[in-house]
Amino acid sequence: MNLQNTLSNQVKEAVKTIYKAQLETVEFQATRREFAGDITVVVFPVLRVVKGNPVQIGESIGNYLVEHVDFVKAFNVVKGFLNIEIADAYYVNFFNSISNDPSYGFVTPKADEKAVMVEYSSPNTNKPLHLGHIRNNLLGYSVAEIIKASGKKVYKTQIINDRGIHICKSMLAWKRFGNGETPETTGLKGDKLVGNYYVKFDQEYKKEIEALIKEGKSEEEAKKQAPILIEAQEMLQKWEAGNDEVVALWKTMNGWVYDGFDVTYKNLGVNFDALYYESQTYLLGKEFVTAGLESGVFYKKEDGSVWCDLTEDGLDEKIVLRSDGTAVYMTQDIGTAIQRIKDYPDVGGMVYTVGNEQDYHFKVLFLILKKLGFDWAKNLFHLSYGMVDLPSGKMKSREGTVVDADDLIVEMSNTAEEISEELGKLDGYTEQEKKDVYKTIGLGALKYFILKVDPKKRILFDPKDSVDFQGNTGPFIQYTYARIQAILRKANFDMSVNITNIKLHEKEKELIKQLELFPDIIQQAASNYSPALIANYTYDLVKEFNSFYQNVSILGADIETEKIFRVQLSQSVANTIRNAFSLLGIQVPERM
Repeated sequence: MNLQNTLSNQVKEAVKTIYKAQLETVEFQATRREFAGDITVVVFPVLRVVKGNPVQIGESIGNYLVEHVDFVKAFNVVKGFLNIEIADAYYVNFFNSISNDPSYGFVTPKADEKAVMVEYSSPNTNKPLHLGHIRNNLLGYSVAEIIKASGKKVYKTQIINDRGIHICKSMLAWKRFGNGETPETTGLKGDKLVGNYYVKFDQEYKKEIEALIKEGKSEEEAKKQAPILIEAQEMLQKWEAGNDEVVALWKTMNGWVYDGFDVTYKNLGVNFDALYYESQTYLLGKEFVTAGLESGVFYKKEDGSVWCDLTEDGLDEKIVLRSDGTAVYMTQDIGTAIQRIKDYPDVGGMVYTVGNEQDYHFKVLFLILKKLGFDWAKNLFHLSYGMVDLPSGKMKSREGTVVDADDLIVEMSNTAEEISEELGKLDGYTEQEKKDVYKTIGLGALKYFILKVDPKKRILFDPKDSVDFQGNTGPFIQYTYARIQAILRKANFDMSVNITNIKLHEKEKELIKQLELFPDIIQQAASNYSPALIANYTYDLVKEFNSFYQNVSILGADIETEKIFRVQLSQSVANTIRNAFSLLGIQVPERM
């Protein structure tokens, strides 16, 4: 239990004892710098249950706390604010309770706790991963790690969109123009090779449209009648019919893409516990449409199509089965969600990491699942996020103007190298050591830049700005961690002793206060599905440490107990940085 929770209980007890009233919540805020105190109780909300002068009420509560709570040293009341001074012993005891805990802040999942499934990435197999996928992967992976740290079991999953007309476009272009080339013969990653043919299809399609327009067709007619598109549509029909030749090509080219994705995921530092494939799930859900018709959740129109009327819920009517009996995306998503619960019976909720253009789709999906009577449907969450823009403008996959994920990872490493060389930060390193640190810095910069922003906000990403050793950036935090490691390497004394009787410097106290917040920040980040809370907490912790570092002598302290305590405090800060950054999927270098 942290300071705020402990004091909250004591303030409630004070109100109950003095005024015979029940206070539901206690409002705290940081004490303003011009007043003495470590934490402030806002007295005005107490007036809801206690009538009187807020200053007198504050005085009464303050006197009660000094008398009954051993670590409350003194207090003062300014208007309706009760400023409380906390004894150094409280902070020292708290620090000693966490200083030897390498997993401080993390909660071990309970055996009977329902698990959470987090879906992210979910790419199409007609192109490589790009910058948009990077934000998706980083968000999904980080949210999964945060939920796990908050005390829940987590399964990471994705659904790979491996069927449909887009896939056939790449297949057809390779068949026409590929001359049998493979990732091995070209030296290209499989996803890049297939992506090149997706672009090639679009180029040829545009040529055919242009030719048909010259023959007198309207643009709309030309788009529909282009021979290459018709052939791609026929290929999709053959795939759905199980044509051996088409299915064999589909398996081969998708295999190339999966191998390419695996390399990107490894370089990005993300992973999955379970994979789902659209080719295996697109027929799921039909049986539940039948059940929904019988229960009245769905209704059938005259043409035979099946719909769900959500107008009373403030939404629209939604088709769940076409008149020819074929499924739509909604049908598939209903079936896939239900299948996941069948596959993982301990799952009690799911998080879908998908861009904000799908906001309406997920409102409808979650509502339909609730109407179908699935209890777990109340625990579904759409982790909606904004797009990532670059200074150069919007990306388009079919035109080949996307920022490739692999290329961006390399560019980030190169940018880190360029800036580090300018600053001379890695003098004395071997070339391999430098290379490893550049990658750690570059990826840390990329991940932190994206994750420090609230998911819902759109991001303008500039690689150069993200690799900055000053300000709210990944490299700034990594550099502070490396600085602490340098201090620890110089500390040639026994670090295992518990220092108890010590007068704290103001900067030490502020640093311990910041450390105390970490477990609550993890819980808040998990509840809000927001890595930004972890990122910005870590930045605040690092700012507090740097202020401590500049104002307090650590290894040069005159008193031995002070020196040991300050090194221990530095070590706890480093551990917390490392733990916090692990939740963002960011590594920290020992030297920098």
